Amino acid sequence: MWIRTTLIAVLALLVFSAPAAADHRRTPVVKAVDKVSPAVVNITVTKEVLAQGNSPFGDPFFDQFFKDFYGQRRQAQSLGSGVILDGEKALVLTNAHVVAGGGSIVVRLNDGREFEADLVGSDPDFDLAVLKLNKAQHLPEVEVGDSDDIYIGETVIAIGNPFGYSNTVTTGVVSALNRPMKTRNGAFGSFIQTDAAINPGNSGGPLLNIHGKLIGINTAIHAQAEGIGFAIPVNKAKYVISELLDTGHVSPIWLGLFGQDLNQATARYFDLDSLNGMLVAEAYADSPAARADIRPGDIVLAFNGRPVAGKDSYLTQLFNMTQQETVTLTVQRGDRKRELKLKPQALDKEKALELVRSRWGFELADRSRGAGAEVTLIVPNSPAGKLGLQPGDIIHQIGNRRLARGIDLLNAFLRSRMQKTVLMRVQRGRSLYHVRLTM
Repeated sequence: MWIRTTLIAVLALLVFSAPAAADHRRTPVVKAVDKVSPAVVNITVTKEVLAQGNSPFGDPFFDQFFKDFYGQRRQAQSLGSGVILDGEKALVLTNAHVVAGGGSIVVRLNDGREFEADLVGSDPDFDLAVLKLNKAQHLPEVEVGDSDDIYIGETVIAIGNPFGYSNTVTTGVVSALNRPMKTRNGAFGSFIQTDAAINPGNSGGPLLNIHGKLIGINTAIHAQAEGIGFAIPVNKAKYVISELLDTGHVSPIWLGLFGQDLNQATARYFDLDSLNGMLVAEAYADSPAARADIRPGDIVLAFNGRPVAGKDSYLTQLFNMTQQETVTLTVQRGDRKRELKLKPQALDKEKALELVRSRWGFELADRSRGAGAEVTLIVPNSPAGKLGLQPGDIIHQIGNRRLARGIDLLNAFLRSRMQKTVLMRVQRGRSLYHVRLTM
């Protein structure tokens, strides 16, 4: 009798303890994934490309017969991830490189629904883009966290669509913060580093904390290593998103400084221990730098606490900022160091054109058709005049920036304004040339 009673008691214990055991399996990671997965999306971009290549026989004779075929246009698809920021407005955040190059955009939700999407705005330097889903409403959305409140070593979760495998979940820890790295477009960034697996197709997907809050946007993997992934901090993304929603782009900024690298002679003159720093050559009138009383001869030693090695270091760190943020510069004058807080200033097109004329020696105007900017005037004895540029020339590229739209000129000038030599791609008639503009 006691055996039967004992068996009944054991069975009852197993039955009633099963739900409790299942609850133990619902770890914080499981709860976070359940919470956020409905807001993670798969992004497919379809565009037409020109087919290229030779015949399958590898013979010039047969290539002639295949030329028409390979000259035809075909459709190409690229895949990426994204996360819904605003369910009522149907806004999706992703990487700019996911939707670069144009084409039709289709967004698929975790529940199988698909929506066509329009590009609200994108910025290749910050590698962020905002999409709006057509005819969509009452969508799930992610809760935005605080990327300034992150601990190295804390657990993080990445969700995305690597290699087309929808809603793949990986976990890891925060490996490092404020990790400097260049983006795909060559601009400087300050990233969250994680060992959570981030593979092709994860780009644009969310990096979450253990509470399921968005702390970063997965954007890159280190091609030469395993277990090293990067995400854009969400607090940085907030500033970018705000500008993308307002204007469709992020305004180019500056502090009004022109400078040069230090050499042995200038280091001795200013009694410096090293060649690190940027020597201020000019603080442009009515600029943040001028209002902060930065003068020629001052030396910029640090940018937001990070050392400035020279003018390129200064510029790359500046381009990681938006006009809504505050910059702290460590500036030396004589034997005195100061920390100055400056608010970056958006550089408008009129001022950029004025600076191009005064420093490079030519005037530009937008073209009514086609990319590039047209040279309308050459200042005598200027760098442009000595180079031989002429009115009517079309400038397609300055430095590594192609001039596809008006704002590209601002970005190109800001990046190249302190260079002694600027490489440009110029069209004259039907011919294209690469020329060097020397200051």
